[in-house]
Amino acid sequence: MTIRDFERLPLTTKDNYVRRHTLPDLCRDGVIGDMIAVSSGSTGVPSFWPRSVSDEEVIAARFEEVFRDSFAARERRTLAVVCFALGTWVGGLFTVNCCRLLAARGYPITVVAPGTDRREIARVLPELAPHFDQVVLLGYPPFLKNVIDTEDLPWSDWDVKLVTAGEVFSEEWRSLVAERAGIADPVRGIASLYGTADAGVLGNETALSVGIRRFLAARPDTARELFGESRLPTLVQYDPDVRFFEEHEGTLLFSGDNGIPLIRYHIADEGGVIPYERLLEFVGRHGFEPEAEGLGTAAGAERPFVYVFGRSHFTVSYYGANVYPENIAVGLEQPEVSGSVTGKFVMEVVEDAARDRHLTVTVELAPGEKPSDEIAQGVGASILAQLLRLNSEFANYVPVPQQVPFVRLREAGDPEYFPPGAKHRYTR
Repeated sequence: MTIRDFERLPLTTKDNYVRRHTLPDLCRDGVIGDMIAVSSGSTGVPSFWPRSVSDEEVIAARFEEVFRDSFAARERRTLAVVCFALGTWVGGLFTVNCCRLLAARGYPITVVAPGTDRREIARVLPELAPHFDQVVLLGYPPFLKNVIDTEDLPWSDWDVKLVTAGEVFSEEWRSLVAERAGIADPVRGIASLYGTADAGVLGNETALSVGIRRFLAARPDTARELFGESRLPTLVQYDPDVRFFEEHEGTLLFSGDNGIPLIRYHIADEGGVIPYERLLEFVGRHGFEPEAEGLGTAAGAERPFVYVFGRSHFTVSYYGANVYPENIAVGLEQPEVSGSVTGKFVMEVVEDAARDRHLTVTVELAPGEKPSDEIAQGVGASILAQLLRLNSEFANYVPVPQQVPFVRLREAGDPEYFPPGAKHRYTR
C-alpha cells in the first residue's frame, strides 16, 4: 500500500466505527485488553477504551522524554504526584502506570497518587517532598494552579515541576504559575502532553517546542501567519513511528496501534501538522535561533510538530468575530489582575431586554476575595487589552462601543458557574 492508497481510506469516528461494533469486535483477535478507561464525551454516552501494558510502554516514552530531557529525572530523585482524577477516567491511572514504568526502567522515581483530593495533596506533600530532589505535579492546568495558589506550602523549597494535559494554556499562564511555584526555568519546568482517552498520549512538549511557542506568543502577527489563527495553540512533537498524524480540513486525524487499533481516526480537534525542517526554517526566518536560546535538540528529537487548538465549539461568536477562551485567559493572567482571580471563567454572549447582545465573562475570584467594582473594571480592561492585541477579528469586526466586555464576578466555588470537583467548561 502506498501513502496515496492510505489517504483514500475512509475516516473513522466514534459514530461510524467505535459505536457501530461490539467491544470485542473492535479489539485485535477479539481480546479485550487488561484495563479499560471510560470517556463520556460531549453527549454523555460512555465509550470504553481497553489497553494493555504494551500500549502503556509505548506511551511511557512520551513521559520519559519529558522527565529525562526537561526534568533531568534520570539523575535526580523524583517524587511524581499524580493529581489527575482517579477511577475509570483515563488520566489518573494511566499516568500512575506510565510513571511506574519509568521507575522500572531505572529512573529514581517514586509515585504517590492523591488524585484531585486537595486535602490529601496538602497532607502528603510536606511529609514526602523533603526526601526528594524534585517534585513533579501531574494534572489539569487550572487544578494545579488552584492548588499552588491556595495551599500554603513551601513550593519554592521543593524544586517543583509540572506536567499538564487536557487544556490549552497561554505562555502568560506558564510564566505566572512558574513564578508562584518557584520554577526558575518555565521552558524546562512545565510541560504539556497532548492526549485523548481514545489512544493515550499522542505528543508532548519539548524544550524546543516551548521555546518556539514563547517566541511566537510575543509576536501575534507571526503566530497568525504560521497557524492562521489569532489564538495560540498547544505545540508538541510526536513520534511518527507510533502515531501518524494527518491534517483534514483544519482538523486532525491520527493512526496508531492501541487496545482498539485506530486508522485515520477523526477526533475533531482543530489543528495541523508541521514538518520539523519547515517549522525551524520559518521561525529562523523571523529571528528565532534554538542554539542561541540554549535549545539545541536532544539526540533523535528532530521529529515533526503537531499543533492543537482544541474543539471549535468552545468559541463564541460576537459581531461575526470568533472569541476564543485562550484570548480571555491571557487577560486574566496579567500581573495587575491575576492575584484577584483563579483564572477560571465562563464566556457567553448574553442578550438584554432590548435584544442587544453583550460579550459577558463570568470570572471566579480568588479565595477570600469579594466582588467589587474596582476588580471588575480592572479585569474588564485587561481582557479588552488582550482581545485587541491577540484577536484581529475582534478588533476589526466589533464596534468600539461594544468591545468592552461585561464582567460578572463570582466568589470561589460558586455552585452555578464554578462548582467544586466538576470538569470546568469555559463557554455557554
